[in-house]
Amino acid sequence: MADPIHQFVIQPLAEINVAGYDVSFTNSSLWMSIAAITSTLFLTMAMRRKSMVPGRLQMTAELVYEFVSKMVNENIGKKGKQFFPFIFTLFMFILMGNVLGLLPYSFTFTSHLIVTAFLAVFIFLMVIGFGLFNHGLKFFSLFLPAGVPWWLVPFIVPLELISFFVRPLTHSVRISCNMMAGHLILKIVIGFAISAASLGGLWVMLGVFPVLFNVIMMMLELLVAAIQAYVFAVLACVYLKDSVELHH
Repeated sequence: MADPIHQFVIQPLAEINVAGYDVSFTNSSLWMSIAAITSTLFLTMAMRRKSMVPGRLQMTAELVYEFVSKMVNENIGKKGKQFFPFIFTLFMFILMGNVLGLLPYSFTFTSHLIVTAFLAVFIFLMVIGFGLFNHGLKFFSLFLPAGVPWWLVPFIVPLELISFFVRPLTHSVRISCNMMAGHLILKIVIGFAISAASLGGLWVMLGVFPVLFNVIMMMLELLVAAIQAYVFAVLACVYLKDSVELHH
């Protein structure tokens, strides 16, 4: 059976060194580029005609647009329209990364913590930056909800601080672990099917069951890919709401 971890190994495709730093173009970089290009081409082709009676591509693009727009409005509010382009781009990038990672010989860059952590930290810094820009020092009242008794302040403030600064970790780990776990299970089940088929005889028939199970797992993993893209985007909306509207 092939090593199931091998699919997550980052390999340089073009070694590049700048001032002593390794900035090589890797398989992860390649599939990030493919995800970005695929998203751009899909949306460009879908909205090229802008027909009153949309075709399948245009209808799909409009559904995704309405879906993300509704997500932003429900979780941030009317003032969240300024974040819509960012949330839409984030959702499409994560979704494409998850879905393209299911293709044979592809690379799932969203399974790597460094990628999801970078996005999560960027969102975290956006929350702080826009929070200070919109509210000034009043932004720090986020760590002390109104109406808290004075004797609870020494307990509430540290808890609020911990929950706030742990956001990038929970935000990034959730998606990377889910994508890695799903791909590992798929690889192992496929390995069972191939091993059974190679033995011949009745084992070939037994190999049908792992194949059928793998088809089910593939459909489930496709659903997980969409759900994880949604969860990552909706959490970004929830966090960005703190920079627009402070809780009271």
